[in-house]
Amino acid sequence: MRKTWISLATVAILGIGFTACNDSDSNSDKAIKATKVEFIGMDAPSTTEEMTKAYSAAKVRVYTDDTAYTEHNLSYNTLFNIQDKVGTNAYQAGQLYNVDMEPIMDPNNAPVLAETPDANSLLNVGGKLFLVSHLEYDWILANGAKAYTVENWYTRMPMSMLLTSIEQDESGQLKAVEQKALDFSAVGGIWIPCFGSQTPWNTHLGSEEDYDLYYNAGVSESKRENGVKALTEVYFKNQQTANPYHYGFITEVKVNKDASTEITKHYSMGKGTWEMSMVLSDGKTAYFGDDGKNVGMFMYVADNANDLTAGTLYAAKWTQTSAAGSDGGSADLSWIKLGHATDAEVKGYADSHTFTDIFDFVSEVDANGTTPAGYTQIRAGHNGLEYLKLKEGKETVAAFLEPRRYAALKGATTEWNKMEGVAFDSQDKKLYMAMSYIKDGMMTDSEAPKDDIQVAKNNCGATYEITLAGSQTDSDGNAIDSELVATGMSVPAALLGKPIATDANGNTCAVDSIANTDNVFFSDKMRTLFIGEDSGTHTNNFVWAYNVETKKLSRLLSLPAGAEATGLQVVENENGHAYIMSNAQHLGDFTSTTPDELKTTLSPSIDKFNAPIGYIGGMPGIK
Repeated sequence: MRKTWISLATVAILGIGFTACNDSDSNSDKAIKATKVEFIGMDAPSTTEEMTKAYSAAKVRVYTDDTAYTEHNLSYNTLFNIQDKVGTNAYQAGQLYNVDMEPIMDPNNAPVLAETPDANSLLNVGGKLFLVSHLEYDWILANGAKAYTVENWYTRMPMSMLLTSIEQDESGQLKAVEQKALDFSAVGGIWIPCFGSQTPWNTHLGSEEDYDLYYNAGVSESKRENGVKALTEVYFKNQQTANPYHYGFITEVKVNKDASTEITKHYSMGKGTWEMSMVLSDGKTAYFGDDGKNVGMFMYVADNANDLTAGTLYAAKWTQTSAAGSDGGSADLSWIKLGHATDAEVKGYADSHTFTDIFDFVSEVDANGTTPAGYTQIRAGHNGLEYLKLKEGKETVAAFLEPRRYAALKGATTEWNKMEGVAFDSQDKKLYMAMSYIKDGMMTDSEAPKDDIQVAKNNCGATYEITLAGSQTDSDGNAIDSELVATGMSVPAALLGKPIATDANGNTCAVDSIANTDNVFFSDKMRTLFIGEDSGTHTNNFVWAYNVETKKLSRLLSLPAGAEATGLQVVENENGHAYIMSNAQHLGDFTSTTPDELKTTLSPSIDKFNAPIGYIGGMPGIK
């Protein structure tokens, strides 16, 4: 079909947004009222060409009754690459900026480009399509050197998000036509935005991981000092000193029809290493992916629907119902209330408090490891043991600036490992939560401060299925104001990774099974859980579709060797077409088990510095 693009000759970056060729109402007849959606998966890549590119050879069947269906070929489409200039943007898409929105340059005076695109939110705002995209972290300089190896340079850079205006042609193909970097100066900049989600009220909900800004009581603070140094010297240009308690929060981006944005850091949702947060269908209840070692599971319940500026934060306790050492394990979940606050209150705490204003800590104990009187031994956020005592009157401050530590002090479980994306099945009232690697705190450990989780190590990870219910109470017996409270979790067999002996291509997890789940997204209309990998155990990472009704698992997308699948979002019906948004980052970052000969063969065909932002297309809209 002939493509008809809207002219942009007179449109500037700060002008109005861009209109899709057809609005949803006039084009609704193109969408299909489906009784079932079945994905026909593709084989794993086997040739050099296949292993070095992003591509889909999958198909989808859309049924209109028990037997009648139409079949559609899927394909991967790149909207733009990190090195591209889109529209009137004077800079490349991956360019990072300081507080004055000036481009950041590396020690060789070359542009600092982030080759790590992550979360996508394709939003229809009054008939105009906009894409909000994360740039997660920076680690490679323009000359190929790893940033942390360069003397007098920085481990990481302050990061950014992009707003791209999108056009849609009559065939459903999308095109990036205008772009700008979002200005985070009003909220002090942003640090490691990872995965994200879309709210029920049509805004983008971003994340912020506080790696390098997390206080480690009694041990070397060099990583944290380097993070503060980068924000202070590079982002703020030494005009002010960065405060680490201003980072690690969920960030909401509202996009307006004229391409302007409103950005809010939701301090009342608590500080953490947040992979993402997902607000469920009630507009109030949110769950987080807490990415790291010895982390917690948290739930936030807002005071009012569609408003995240005030609410109550809870932490989960795992009570195992399966045998110790079982695969993935199963458990009942109960909830401990940490506290209630507003964004403004927590921002005030962040402005005025340091770690030692909140806790007393002991860095060393006697030879027998005896916990000093009045202190509690915890392990929260890292492998090391801490001995903490909460200072008087600091309960609410700790609940929101140090929720992981405070949760541990109150008896919640802080043993999960690499907790990543969260997805929601509103029809069955189930949550899906990625655990990229099952190890460390999740294994049996008789010497741990607590040992709630006792499951078998699995380097291939798993995706947990979590049941939700109403009429629940917290540990104090008080009612939780949500009908979507997590009450139990376990792993469906098809979503548990399968370790294998290292194969010829360096895979240490079965290629025809999911390994190291990261991004997840659930489509109610397709009854399908979509899963993207961030695997150190697959040489090529994949995007999968898992039908929760039929239990069928299908491979939809293969990415260049070493690349992580990011930015997963499924748009069920946009003007009669469906899209599976998906990016790749850190291309050519091979696993430790990839054979040297294979690396030599593949490397010349992989552009490590030009990561794509794109989507799987070819699918009709589903209604």
